[in-house]
Amino acid sequence: MKITSFNPLIVTKDSESAIALFEALGFERRHTKEGISENNVTDVRMKDANGFHVDVSQGTGEWTMIRMNVDNLDEAVAFLEAHGFHKARHAVANKTIDTGSSKINIMVSPSGFIFSVSQHIKDHD
Repeated sequence: MKITSFNPLIVTKDSESAIALFEALGFERRHTKEGISENNVTDVRMKDANGFHVDVSQGTGEWTMIRMNVDNLDEAVAFLEAHGFHKARHAVANKTIDTGSSKINIMVSPSGFIFSVSQHIKDHD
């Protein structure tokens, strides 16, 4: 398993305020992905001049997690499960989410911190 990116992901009910805060800190919107999962989540990927990334998602709750992009989702999930992680127990997040351009699993550590593990799908329409 190769990690291709690793950064904070903020899920919030007020994503526009969070985005405005990061813009004030020098981050710029890089791209937006809409219609993620059954909850129709919108995610905004941001980057600053130093190359740091942060993702801000409009959601139904308030969570801070770590986004970890990998080259093999199944291998990453198996690795994390071997280290005591489990898939999120939330009805929508406890299965693999297919956005069309990526596959995502939400994984929770034994102590409670959360990874959003993602694999980009190279051959998509």
